[in-house]
Amino acid sequence: MDWKDSKVLVTGAGGFIGSHLTETLVNKGAHVRALVRYNSRNNWANIESLTAEAKSKLEVISGDVHDPFFVDSAVQGVDVIFHLASLIAIPYSYVAPQPYIETNIVGTLNVLQAARRHKIKKMVHTSTSEAYGTAIYTPIDEQHPLQGQSPYSATKIGADKLAESFFRSFGLPVATIRPFNTFGPRQSARAVIPAIISQALSRDQIELGSLSPVRDMTFVSDTVAGFIRIAEVPGSVGEVINIGTGFGVTIGELAARVLTLLNMNKPIVAAEERIRPERSEVFKLICNNAKAKQLLNWTPQVSLDEGLRAVIEWIRANQASFKSNIYNV
Repeated sequence: MDWKDSKVLVTGAGGFIGSHLTETLVNKGAHVRALVRYNSRNNWANIESLTAEAKSKLEVISGDVHDPFFVDSAVQGVDVIFHLASLIAIPYSYVAPQPYIETNIVGTLNVLQAARRHKIKKMVHTSTSEAYGTAIYTPIDEQHPLQGQSPYSATKIGADKLAESFFRSFGLPVATIRPFNTFGPRQSARAVIPAIISQALSRDQIELGSLSPVRDMTFVSDTVAGFIRIAEVPGSVGEVINIGTGFGVTIGELAARVLTLLNMNKPIVAAEERIRPERSEVFKLICNNAKAKQLLNWTPQVSLDEGLRAVIEWIRANQASFKSNIYNV
């Protein structure tokens, strides 16, 4: 695919992964329409972190995927859609599950309908490793059963199945990327690695949820490379593809690793308010990335320590924006 001749829509462009994907597409010469959620401040969220030159090359539109009419106008004239718009915070899905249905399921339906109506060439829909729930076996391949262990994961499973149905029912050229835990600069404090680092830099102890769950941590540039390759490879249509390193680390080990890189020694404690309900907690997520390697020729390039150093540097430069003394739901 020649990105210089491609017109691309990125939904959720103001998000953590979405902003990195948008930046990469601009650097590849694509004509990018970046959909960010409307707010009266005209703030473009993480798109604001891009260089002035990169922003000048973007068509930024503000709106909401809840609105099918807005989504239809956003899709008009584009060749490729990367659909990342989603509510993602698991703890908040316990508090307010309905917005997750409206954004993750209805919003995805609106994008699929518009993609079908405008006969787009390719759509990449974003899933999550949380859709697998606690592993029945590891590493987790794409055949692993899906388990809705939180309202968030249940809505993502619903969205994934809608994407599958549009491929099977209407021949829509859609592929689903299922990233495992992505981390990197621009990620909010609701995610575990920024929570660890921001607390380590400003508090006497680090408070987390359960320390025993295992996660497969993938640096954001590797996840973005997965998005790009799925869009580029014709054989990805109709497929679900895992993106992850294939290596697991417990949350407790992850926090200890950050402290080592910072040359610090601080207590790491499990705070009651941060612990997920036992039957909702996903205890083990380790990616089987064989399909991505074979079909996409994709392999992760950034080690965990390299990625952690990049995030430490970014959080140090942006420490004032982190409320490390408050639990970010």
